[in-house]
Amino acid sequence: MKNVMIAAMPGDAAPARRLASASGATCVTIDIHHFPDDESRVRAPAAAKTTILYCTLDHPNAKLVELALAASALRDLGAERLILVAPYMCYMRQDAAFASGEAVSQRVIAKLLAAFFDRIVTLEPHLHRVRSLTEIFPDTEILNLSAAPLLARLIKSDGDATGAFIVGPDRESKNWAKAVADEVGAPYAVLEKTRSADRIVSVKMNGDRRINAARVYLVDDVASTGETLAAAARLLHANGAKTIEAVIVHALFDAGALARMRRTGIARIRSTDSVPHTTNAVEIAPWLASALSEEFA
Repeated sequence: MKNVMIAAMPGDAAPARRLASASGATCVTIDIHHFPDDESRVRAPAAAKTTILYCTLDHPNAKLVELALAASALRDLGAERLILVAPYMCYMRQDAAFASGEAVSQRVIAKLLAAFFDRIVTLEPHLHRVRSLTEIFPDTEILNLSAAPLLARLIKSDGDATGAFIVGPDRESKNWAKAVADEVGAPYAVLEKTRSADRIVSVKMNGDRRINAARVYLVDDVASTGETLAAAARLLHANGAKTIEAVIVHALFDAGALARMRRTGIARIRSTDSVPHTTNAVEIAPWLASALSEEFA
């Protein structure tokens, strides 16, 4: 194996160790001390010629400065090739200024990360009008992994998929809802969503149809408030769905949102462990290790 090490930000030590176990690499944890004024002292205990820094970027405002400091410390210790594994990539929603004076956060965060890392690996970034991460990171190696095979495998593990029906909650989910459905061997549909505010969402059927499937799987890349999935569940029940489950890549919602979704009749809610959550049901470490195999060979 090459001289490769995985360094984990403190909150990501457990998934980083899972990646290390799956890849056969060593793993260390970045040490962070918070001073009384909330500044941080960041110390990397070691580095390798190729160092993979693991940091999923939920709650990003508290993480980005320390991530930059950790990357700098690893360079100082001799890391020549620095790879960021950020299973959840923050600030990808805003790819344009929708009102005068708004920052285009996607562009700002991309410049910050590109300044420190040679390669960035992520899973299902929440993109809108920009369709590819290579447009956002033109001078950085990018590996954007699809979670469709992972979600499909989870659904197939439930048993006979004959009665399954896959539903994407909005038009943006069409391509990968279709990818999940194709892997499962099930039909699919995509709803039409209108968001009036962060927590005000309405959905409608795309066409006049009833869904009489035995099991409907709502598939979504990111769930933060849970309002889209809740609205979708109410609509699907009204249109003939019998049992509804939700399968999510990045679970960002809190316990209150989880309870609200369950009250709408979603029988089970499962997610990947891209973000630590009580709904985690799919480990991404083997998937990441396979995708990064050339780094370890």
